[in-house]
Amino acid sequence: MKLIFAQGNPEPDYKNTRHNIGIAVLNDLANKLSAKWETKSKFHAIIAETSIDGEKVLLAKPTTYYNETGSAVRAITTFYKLVPELDLLVIYDDLSLPFGTIRIRKQGSAAGNNGIKSINSQIDQNYARIKIGTSNELRQHMDDASFVLSKFSSDESKQLSEIIIPQAIDLIDKFCKNQLEITSHKTI
Repeated sequence: MKLIFAQGNPEPDYKNTRHNIGIAVLNDLANKLSAKWETKSKFHAIIAETSIDGEKVLLAKPTTYYNETGSAVRAITTFYKLVPELDLLVIYDDLSLPFGTIRIRKQGSAAGNNGIKSINSQIDQNYARIKIGTSNELRQHMDDASFVLSKFSSDESKQLSEIIIPQAIDLIDKFCKNQLEITSHKTI
């Protein structure tokens, strides 16, 4: 079984914000697979069960806030007896990467990301990640908190739906087949 976990904030006000790019990826994947979401309070998450190429997969979106997602990851991995370094993939925004860059890592520090810091404090730092760059020229004019909670422009939203999210979904497929490679590339 694989766990695909999206960093993000739960309320509708956060929809289409840079911090919720992981949730946008999982929502599109769930729609593509006709997976149904169900709130699981014991996991502090909304879960959709599905399968990808014969592998049972849990898609998970936190019901906690972004900076407290470690409790959800720990609850799910413990309950299902998952081995994070083999079975966990976390998708999240990275404000240090230019918009449209996708970076794959198999482990690592939080590098200033409080959501990843929360997960690392709960399960260690050995798990796969898809980091999606969100930085643009606006970042120079805003503090980090305001920037990550800002909405994507209409041009960025179009690029997300047509290019970036489909590429992230392809990477999830590779992860489920144990074929995900460490890489960094610009999608647009």
